Amino acid sequence: MVLAGVAISEDKLDKLKELGIKDSKLLSPKRRFELYDKIIKLADSYMIIEVSPKEIDQCNADGTNLNQLEAIKIAEIINQLQSDEIYVDSPEPADGGKKFEYIIKPHLTSSVTTKIYAGNKYDSKYVICAAASILAKVTRDNAVRCITKEIGHDVGSGYPADPKCKEFLQNHYSDANHLQHIRTCWATYKNLMKRKKQANLADW
Repeated sequence: MVLAGVAISEDKLDKLKELGIKDSKLLSPKRRFELYDKIIKLADSYMIIEVSPKEIDQCNADGTNLNQLEAIKIAEIINQLQSDEIYVDSPEPADGGKKFEYIIKPHLTSSVTTKIYAGNKYDSKYVICAAASILAKVTRDNAVRCITKEIGHDVGSGYPADPKCKEFLQNHYSDANHLQHIRTCWATYKNLMKRKKQANLADW
């Protein structure tokens, strides 16, 4: 999982828009890559956090769900960037994503007193969120490519809806050499393990 934040002075927002920045999901990989360096050059500051499958699994085992973990990491970014206004693309469905503000706040330092605005699909509504989504997406895509190269298997995009990712999981989900790259708390993984156990029981 990759999260990113971008801080920029208000008078530069129009320059971000002029670059053609929008929700990373609406841009081609080539276009995202082209915009990555331009965003970093224009931004006053930025921060990118990569969260490993192992950390996600450990947090899940400790009772911290994925939304709560994202809130903790986003708080780290907010604490570092210290912006006057903060806009967060929320993964939380409740209240249009607004509830995510209250999940983030307990993890902020006392020096952060600015208003946080969180909502669903903010990466398509606010250019600053779109810029952060591009940094996160490019970083994630690069990480997935590195994994493919390291293990010698095409894992596709790493998303469960991707046929290549599904094929990789079905063939290698029980391979100890690849577990460091797989979230074992992921429902997709759990379902495969469940089917394996059922198959083993059928042998009896």
